[in-house]
Amino acid sequence: MKKKLLSAFLLLSINIAFSQSISTEMVDFQLLKQPKYLVDENSRTLKVTVTSPYNVKTEDIINKSKDDFQLELKNYSSVVTKSQADFQDKLKEYDVDVKKANEQFELENAEFKKYSLLERMAMTDQKKNPVLVLPTKPVYYKPSPPVYREPNLNEYIIVDNNVLASKIEINGFTKEGSYLEVLLDIQKLNFQDNAGQTFANQPSKLITKMNGVEKTNNKYFEEFTFISSSPSNNINKPLEEKNHLDKVMKFINQTLNDNYGFQPLAASVKISSVKNKGKYDDLEKANLYVTTNLKKLQPEITETNTTAYLNMKKGTDIWQQTLEKIDYKDSKSDFNSKIAKFIYFNLIRLNVALENKKEAEKYLNQLQENLIYMDLNYDEKTELASLEKSIYKTKK
Repeated sequence: MKKKLLSAFLLLSINIAFSQSISTEMVDFQLLKQPKYLVDENSRTLKVTVTSPYNVKTEDIINKSKDDFQLELKNYSSVVTKSQADFQDKLKEYDVDVKKANEQFELENAEFKKYSLLERMAMTDQKKNPVLVLPTKPVYYKPSPPVYREPNLNEYIIVDNNVLASKIEINGFTKEGSYLEVLLDIQKLNFQDNAGQTFANQPSKLITKMNGVEKTNNKYFEEFTFISSSPSNNINKPLEEKNHLDKVMKFINQTLNDNYGFQPLAASVKISSVKNKGKYDDLEKANLYVTTNLKKLQPEITETNTTAYLNMKKGTDIWQQTLEKIDYKDSKSDFNSKIAKFIYFNLIRLNVALENKKEAEKYLNQLQENLIYMDLNYDEKTELASLEKSIYKTKK
């Protein structure tokens, strides 16, 4: 009898443990980041005006390179003549140096002869005897004629104000109007040396107007920042200025998109589920509703998103309905605290990922009220603390 009871108890325990086996998966989706300033969809038109010291075109650089080459050709005969004159001067210097070397040798040799034969032999063995050292005679090398080389366009800033303006894009806006006006003024890059290093600033002013009303007016890149560990006379200044201008434009674009653009963001969220068939079929449906519709989110297609959110709600409704069935005090119940725990974590994670902070906080409070009945492991405690921090840090 005892053996039968023990076997039945073990079988019941195994069934309960098996029936509540929780699995998790990471679901990747796209989220639309809302801008700081909302512009009505029908008014999302953009006009950009850029002023800067940059007004260089590719043909300007090529033409200047060709002009420089023609000037080198024209001056080549003069360069050769000058090199020949310089060589004659070096020959004269050589003759003077030879004469000085001979005179120095004669003086040293006269003094050397005053020593005895034995002393001279000893000095010679020690290589202290006078030796005539003549300078190397210069050799003439005729300068090579000029050879034209195509300029390295990567070393030049080939942009003008129209090109810079064309590089400014705000997600969701077209350049077919001027409801949002962007005025950008970029100054030339200023280099500064400090302790053998190069620093630079490039004062830039960004003004935005919405329907003629000024919304922002800010200055950037006024402070000198690190450029190179070498002094400015040892760096490729045109290349550094090109790189810094790219940095300025990237920053301006990001700033404008943060303020006005609707930006798609890649996101992911961990979703837990019970895979067993039978009494947990509704929870399996909830998991499918949520995960499949998360993956369908397309930030720029409103109709698709509306449908996805409605279908996703079918899953979250099942989670909420299941929470009403929870018996926190009966660990053997089909809907016990273990089931409640994974549902609460799902609801909090999902709402945090979708930036529904108030809804996430609501479920966090409910979880904390029932936390006494739940057994959280170390990883779950760490995750809960992280979720709580995320909710209150970004709560508006």
